[in-house]
Amino acid sequence: MKQYQAKNILNIAIAGHSGSGKTSIAEAMLYLSKSSERLGKIGEGSTVCDFDPEEVRRKTSVSAAVAPLEWKNRKINLIDAPGLFDFEGSMCEAVRAADSVLIAVSGKSGVSVGTEKAVEAANARGLAKIFFVNGLCDESARFYRVFEDLKASFGPAVCPVVVPFIENGEANIYVNILEYKAYDYRNGAPVEVKMPDMGDRLDGLRTAIYEAVAETSDEMFEKYFSGEQFTPEEVIVGVSKGVKSGAIAPVFCGDALLMRGMEQFLNGLIWLAPKADEKSGEIGADPDGNPVELDVDETAPAAAIVFKTIADPFIGRVSFLKTVSGKVETDMQLLNMRTGSTERIGKTVSMRGKKQEEIPYIGAGDIGAVLKLQGTKTGDTLCSPARRVTLDGIDYPKPTLSMAVMPKRKGEEDKVAQGILRLEEEDPTIRFSTNAETHEMILSGLGEQHLDVVVSKLKNKFGVEVTLQQPKVPYRETIRKKVQVQGRYKKQTGGHGQYGDIWVEFEPCDSEGLEFAERVVGGAVPKNFFPAVEKGLRESILKGPLAGYPVVGLRATLYDGSYHPVDSSEMSFKMAANLAYKAGMPIAGPVLLEPIGTLRCTIPDANMGDIMGEVNKRRGRVMGMEPAGSGRQTVEAEVPVAEMHDFTTYVRQVTQGRGSFTFAFCRYEEAPSQVAQKVIEEAKASGDQEA
Repeated sequence: MKQYQAKNILNIAIAGHSGSGKTSIAEAMLYLSKSSERLGKIGEGSTVCDFDPEEVRRKTSVSAAVAPLEWKNRKINLIDAPGLFDFEGSMCEAVRAADSVLIAVSGKSGVSVGTEKAVEAANARGLAKIFFVNGLCDESARFYRVFEDLKASFGPAVCPVVVPFIENGEANIYVNILEYKAYDYRNGAPVEVKMPDMGDRLDGLRTAIYEAVAETSDEMFEKYFSGEQFTPEEVIVGVSKGVKSGAIAPVFCGDALLMRGMEQFLNGLIWLAPKADEKSGEIGADPDGNPVELDVDETAPAAAIVFKTIADPFIGRVSFLKTVSGKVETDMQLLNMRTGSTERIGKTVSMRGKKQEEIPYIGAGDIGAVLKLQGTKTGDTLCSPARRVTLDGIDYPKPTLSMAVMPKRKGEEDKVAQGILRLEEEDPTIRFSTNAETHEMILSGLGEQHLDVVVSKLKNKFGVEVTLQQPKVPYRETIRKKVQVQGRYKKQTGGHGQYGDIWVEFEPCDSEGLEFAERVVGGAVPKNFFPAVEKGLRESILKGPLAGYPVVGLRATLYDGSYHPVDSSEMSFKMAANLAYKAGMPIAGPVLLEPIGTLRCTIPDANMGDIMGEVNKRRGRVMGMEPAGSGRQTVEAEVPVAEMHDFTTYVRQVTQGRGSFTFAFCRYEEAPSQVAQKVIEEAKASGDQEA
C-alpha cells in the first residue's frame, strides 16, 4: 500500500450492538476494495478482523482490529470494535484513534443498547457519526421502521442517504436520495436503473434531509422555515458540512453478507466522512500543563498516541499508533511522556488484521504499528524531544467483576501471574493483584465472558491452566468488652528455664489494629521486656478467636506482672503475651466485622425500583439518589462486600447493558449474627480458625 497524505486518509471506527454485522461490513469493504482476496465469513473463521483464536472459536469480536483499504485514491483505516459489553475497553481504543464512527444497526432489531453506547462514545469525542442499517436481505428486516427508530432516538440530525426499494418483499434496489439515482443488485454487480416510483415515501425522506440540512446553520434554518426550497447543490454541500461538524448523521443501508449497497456506501464515505486533515488535529499539554495545539502536519515535530497493544509471546509487543503530527519512522528516537524515557522506533508496519506490511513511516493523520517497543503502554504519548507534549489518553471502564485465580498445577503461581501481567499490557481493563491476607491471586474484569477469555488466552498463549472461584471476603474481628487477664509462661528445662508473667487489660478502641500501652509500676515487669510483650500481641492479633481473621480496634495495656532474674527473657514474655491474648479475647465479647463498600449505580429511570429492591435484598442501605441526565438516576448506597460478587451481572441483565456502577471499600461494621455464624462455621470446617 502506498503512502497517503492526511487529506486523503479516513480513520473510521466500526461500532454498534453485538450481532449487528460490524465485522461483516468491514469484510465486505475490504473485499470490494480488493484489499482481501475473498469475502471472509465469521462462521468459517475466515475474516480479516476476527483473527484471534478466541474470536474464531467464539465467532465474535473480543478486541479491536485495524484493517486499512484503498478506495478511489483514498486510504480508509477501519478499526473494527467488539459489540459485547465485556470488551467495551476495545471500543474505547477504536474511538480514540478514529475521526468518525460507523455505527452498524441491525435491519431486524433496530436501535439497541450498543447503538446508544456507540453514539455516546462518538459524541464524547466530538466525532462524526454514520449509520449503516445492515442485513436488509433478511425477510424480517424492516428498514423504514429502523429509520424512524433512529430519528426518534437521535433526533432530526439523522439523515437518509441510501434507502432500499422493497419489491416483492426483497431489497434488491437501492436509491441514493441525494444523487437521485437507483442501483439494482439482482445480478451481482450494481447496475444503475430508472428511479422506482416510491410515492410519498421518497418525498418524506427528502424532507428528512432538508430538516437535517436546516440544522447545520442559522442561514439554512431560516431559509427552510421561511418556505424557500434548497437547491440540489445546497443540499449536497449542507449534508457534507453537517456530517463533518457532527450536525448530521447520514444513514446508509444494505446487506454486507450479500454485498448489497456496499459500493454506494464506500462512495458515500469518501465524500461525507471527514478526512484526517480536517479532524485529526488535537490539543495536547506541555510539561507545565499549558495547552499545545497540534496541526496535522507531516513537517512538524512528531507526536503520536498509542491506542492499542498486542502482547504476543512469539512476535513480541506490537504497539498501534495514530500519528497526530509529524512522522514516526524507523530509527527515530521518541520520548515517552509517561516514563520520561526515550524509545527507539524499530520497524514501522501497516497492520491488516494479523498481516504485517512494512512501511517507510506513519505520517500525520495516519494509523500504523511499531514493533517491540520496550517501556510503552497503551495510552502513552510518543513525541519528539524538540516538542514535549502529552496527548489525551484513553478512558477505560473500571473492572466490576473479581475472581480468585487458582492454578490447576501446583507451583505455577508465578507463571500464572506473569501471563496475566502480559495480557494486562494488551487489555488495560484487566486488573491483577495478590491479596496478602487471603493469599489469593485476584483477577478483575468487565464481566464473565471477559474473564473467560483471559483464562483461555492464559492456556493458549502461555500454557497455563487455571480455574476461577469467588474470592474470600477479608473479614475482621474485634471485641466489645473490657477484660483483665493474666498470661503466665513457665517452662523448666536443663539449665536455664523460661519465665514470663504479665497482666493485660484488653478493651475496644478506634484503631486499624492494635494500640499498645503500659502502666506498670514498681518495676513488676522490666522495661526492656515491654517490646517483647507488644511483639507477641501484634503477632497474635493476626488470628482472631472467632474465625481466625485479623483483629482490629483493640487496645492492650500491660499493667502488672512478675519476672525471674535468671529465667526471664524476651521470648518468655512474648509467649506470655500470646497466652494472655488467648485467655482474654474469648471473654471480651468478640464479634465479626464485615467490609462495607460505597456503591454508586447509574441506571435508567425505569430501572430505579429494580436496583433499590436489589440493594435491599443484598443487605444494603440506600443513602440517596441524584439525577444523572438523559433519563438516568444515580443511586448511592452502602452494601456489604460479601453481597456484591455478582452485582455486575445483575445490573447488566436488568438494564440490558445501560447501567453502570462503581464500588469501593469504605469501612468495617459488625456483621449480623446469622452472617457471622455462617462465616465462623465455614472457618471451622476449613480449619482456618485458631485452635
